[in-house]
Amino acid sequence: MKVTLVSIIVDDQQKALAFYRNRLGFVVKEDVSTGPPGAPHWITLAPAEDPEGARISLEPNFFDFVKTYQSTLKEKGIPLTAFLCTDLKADYERLSAAGVVFKGPPSAGDAAMPAMATFDDTVGNWIMLYEAPKP
Repeated sequence: MKVTLVSIIVDDQQKALAFYRNRLGFVVKEDVSTGPPGAPHWITLAPAEDPEGARISLEPNFFDFVKTYQSTLKEKGIPLTAFLCTDLKADYERLSAAGVVFKGPPSAGDAAMPAMATFDDTVGNWIMLYEAPKP
């Protein structure tokens, strides 16, 4: 098996699209309306570093149980998902300069946990960036 698509729950698809595209630098792969004006869209994006690789889907949080799940994770400080990066410090600095708000500076990491930093995606989620430990 291979993971090719992961959903990210969002409370506003257009705001999410702007954030993931303009602040994080993701590439839009699909943005298709699913109905009349104002209807949700099928939106997928891929990292600029791997535009033909795995994608994220920006999924609207229409259902009450989804809203509860999303808000509970956010209130407890738990990331919805995590993205791997090769240079956490550089990405933290680049994204901070682009206006991305982090909980704090990257952790140093240790033998048990990778170096990581968590940011607010502005549409209801904490997202973790982490750097794989160097061998």
